[in-house]
Amino acid sequence: MTATLGASAEIGRERRRKEDAHLITGRTRWTDNMSLPGMVHLAMVRSPIAAGTFEVGDLAAAKAADGVVGVWAGADFPEQGGLPCAWPITADMKSPTRLPVAVGEVRHAGEIVAVVAARTKAAAVDAAELIEIDWSPVDAVTDMPAALADGARLVHPDLGTNRNAVWTFDSGEAGTGGDAKAAIAAAENDPDQVVVRRTFRQQRLIPAFMEPRSTVVDPTSEQLTIWSATQIPHVLKVLLALSQGIPEHKMRVVAPDVGGGFGGKLQLTPEEVITIMVARKLHKPAKYTETRSESLISAHHGRDQIQQLTLAARKDGTVTAFDVELLADMGAYLGTVGPGVPILGAFMFNAIYKIPAYRFSCTNVFTNKTLTDAYRGAGRPEATFGVERMMDELAAELGMEPMELRQKNWITHEEFPFTTVAGLTYDSGNYEAATAQAMELFDYAGLRAEQQRRRDSGDPVQLGIGISTFTEMCGLAPSRVLGALSYAAGGWESASIRMLPTGGVEVITGSSAHGQGHETAWSQIVADQLGVDFDLVEVIHGDTQSAPKGMDTYGSRSLVVGGVAIVKAAEKVIKKATVVAAHLMEASVDDIEFDKGTFSVRGTDTSMQIGEIAWAAFAAHNLPDGVEASLDSDAVVDPDNFSYPHGTHLCATEVDTETGRVTIRSYVCVDDIGEVINPLIVEGQVHGGLAQGIAQALFEEALYTEDGQLTSGTFVDYLVPSAADLPEFTTGRTVTPATTNPLGVKGVGEAGTIASTPAVVNAILDAVRHLGVSDIEMPCTPERVWRAVSGAAAPEQIPVEGVPDDPGALSTGARTAPADEEGSAR
Repeated sequence: MTATLGASAEIGRERRRKEDAHLITGRTRWTDNMSLPGMVHLAMVRSPIAAGTFEVGDLAAAKAADGVVGVWAGADFPEQGGLPCAWPITADMKSPTRLPVAVGEVRHAGEIVAVVAARTKAAAVDAAELIEIDWSPVDAVTDMPAALADGARLVHPDLGTNRNAVWTFDSGEAGTGGDAKAAIAAAENDPDQVVVRRTFRQQRLIPAFMEPRSTVVDPTSEQLTIWSATQIPHVLKVLLALSQGIPEHKMRVVAPDVGGGFGGKLQLTPEEVITIMVARKLHKPAKYTETRSESLISAHHGRDQIQQLTLAARKDGTVTAFDVELLADMGAYLGTVGPGVPILGAFMFNAIYKIPAYRFSCTNVFTNKTLTDAYRGAGRPEATFGVERMMDELAAELGMEPMELRQKNWITHEEFPFTTVAGLTYDSGNYEAATAQAMELFDYAGLRAEQQRRRDSGDPVQLGIGISTFTEMCGLAPSRVLGALSYAAGGWESASIRMLPTGGVEVITGSSAHGQGHETAWSQIVADQLGVDFDLVEVIHGDTQSAPKGMDTYGSRSLVVGGVAIVKAAEKVIKKATVVAAHLMEASVDDIEFDKGTFSVRGTDTSMQIGEIAWAAFAAHNLPDGVEASLDSDAVVDPDNFSYPHGTHLCATEVDTETGRVTIRSYVCVDDIGEVINPLIVEGQVHGGLAQGIAQALFEEALYTEDGQLTSGTFVDYLVPSAADLPEFTTGRTVTPATTNPLGVKGVGEAGTIASTPAVVNAILDAVRHLGVSDIEMPCTPERVWRAVSGAAAPEQIPVEGVPDDPGALSTGARTAPADEEGSAR
């Protein structure tokens, strides 16, 4: 038998999304829309203090309130188990117990201390206000360097330290490169080399998904059914079984339509566990949906790192060593994968460059803040920001053009596959091609000329050009790699294909979508693989009963792993169908050819459609001896390597030196994500990612007071940009197919977010560097830009907030929100 798929009819086609028909007409299945007979509604009582002890008073008034069916404090849930962390990055990592409902002590504002169940949501909220709690606050720990200082108050006294874990990588020890510290020390004493040291801060961000978290639990049948607005129905089921003692085979987890996640729904949450506990106590269905304020203060946050970076290079621009020292704020507890997020960045700080010596060290720190965990890109945006900012700082130190410096150090297309100093093997890429296209679309030379004219004329509005050339590791899957990094689970993905007798095809995928367009892209893949009509393909996902095996969706792994699993399942369908076709057409299997849904006998005009074969298998009237009456097939894929998309992003900003206002004049990105299944979906993913990355550069920041209060707890204070705040994007693509999977795909979900933040910040600094400004802390609000420019120009410099006088010293003092800063970015 030979199989010829021929030219693709669907892959690469701009198909409008199947999902959008019901998403944009209101016929959705959001969890909060669900209503079950006898269902009760929950309200949570949350801590107003960041640290201290408490005693819950008399609950009688709340219990007696109209509509209330139950009120519980933490001690009333003796069955509650601690929420698990799945990534113990070191053998001695400190892992505190995190109860869904705190008992006697709280460690961050927003922690749950009591629960009310009532017949209506309003009744539950009203009754929650009747609960009296005696609070005894203590000083909060909100600053990482201060948390590590001798005598610091401990967030978890039983652990004996605020240091969660220290994880290191040294290319000299690993054998992937030289000794970075020795190379930097040598450079210090070499007149032909330079050493650049900078400290950057990755501000704390909030995922801010469109749909707040929501859970409905039905305990009334033999099987516990849980609907949740989650990214991880399969993982959630396993975590509940392991941590809460609920038999896995007695649970069904459903993720219906889910309005975004960005890593923010990658958790087993206290709210999910509490809803289950209440539903089981009452033996009634129960529902909890958070308010937006609850979401901002208690759903996990992202980023929050202090990066101390040292780059050594020869004076011709050749980088000789890179040393990375991080502090990462874990918050008060450990998230599901939180400790491992900085480690994902450890492998990307070297980026696209041939760095001969590299060292990475990260110290994870406990503070009295909301926990941090995966947020779009998870470690890779932080790393890309660090290295791309440092390349600009090195270029400034050497007086080189920043693009020329990058070109001098990057891996050329002839050098792939290339094993990096961090130990990863990049399979394919062409940084030259992506950059050349981006520079042409951007009019790089023209903008440089305009920039010079503005500088020469002393224009109060200066022009800056920012560069970000990046790569990332996508398709978080190789289970052996995850195991080597002490991650508890694997990264495989599963798919099943059911050939229906009437011509339709059902695809069951373990990658659960929350807005990415899986139903459309997966249909295109199957349509091409099996030669069936796109509209005859139905994609089933997000339900552990109908799609029982999966590792869910995060880290741009869905297409690279889940999509490839579908290809493998389709290949099995064709192989099974070939045997049946040969029998029915009275030919040898070796003489059967398959092309675009048609099985034919080589050298004859005898043929059958795949639908006819499916019917024949269903009827089973005339099958070969020993052949089962089904073409259905399953596949599980666990790739050997990650995929490595890359790209070049260029940003031009206009910076008003008198007001600090930043305007993005133009933004061009050329991404290489390998082969493209659906250009429309890719374009949407890129645009969304750009919005998120630009938001970090210009708008968003989770701010805490010294006593641990989140001051950016509403969308008035936490500035998620709207379309009106963003520029038009010019996008392009180059294609160097991945060699690690049969589709040649690499992943696109996080590219825009990873690349855009340094592009924007580099552009802002490029506009004002000649005025003496070398750093502006993110987000680069008008107030911060104005302070930086004014401080650089004034005889007595005004300190730039958060940037230490000694660049080698880590910042101290808690971050506070300046009174005049809120809202200034709009």
